[in-house]
Amino acid sequence: MLRLDSNDDDVSLFDAEEDSARNSRKSKIKHPVASFFHLFFRVSAILVYLLCELLSSSFIACMVTIILLLSCDFWTVKNITGRLLVGLRWWNQVDEDGNSRWVFESRKGHAQQLPASLPSDSEARIFWLGLIICPVLWVIFTFTALFSFKIKWLAVVIMGVVLQGANLYGYVRCKVGTRTNLKNMATSYFGKQFLKQALSKQDES
Repeated sequence: MLRLDSNDDDVSLFDAEEDSARNSRKSKIKHPVASFFHLFFRVSAILVYLLCELLSSSFIACMVTIILLLSCDFWTVKNITGRLLVGLRWWNQVDEDGNSRWVFESRKGHAQQLPASLPSDSEARIFWLGLIICPVLWVIFTFTALFSFKIKWLAVVIMGVVLQGANLYGYVRCKVGTRTNLKNMATSYFGKQFLKQALSKQDES
């Protein structure tokens, strides 16, 4: 009986350790430098674009600064922050026959893997929010520049859409999988939304 009681104590002790590790995984930012630079370059590019007329009267200087920030952001997000913050990476690979193909990888968490080695929820939230919101802003800037006839800025905002949209597409492919899985997910989502609207209209009538 004493041996059984000690085993129960061990189980509860390990459960408490797992719960504490899980809670720390939710709140702890394990890569503060990577989290900072994940947002720094892309937010700085947006701020320079919005405040360029106040910061400098030279269009060339503003354009070069924005392009440099966008390029640094593309390299940082693609090669560093995606791997550290969410365990995802993508790249282009040329095989022995000279054929180019895109590779999308996702680091899966296994039961044997320590919770400390898994990406934290806070870092994942920072990663995905920055990855999604900023390209949406550049799309808005594109339509704004187009409708306000600021033609000289079109090249800059289109580059923002392309560079940040490429990272967004690449990491969504890493997270979801193949194009078929992405299409099935979109179809399932819109199907659920249509069903909700149909049920709500039926309840109102």
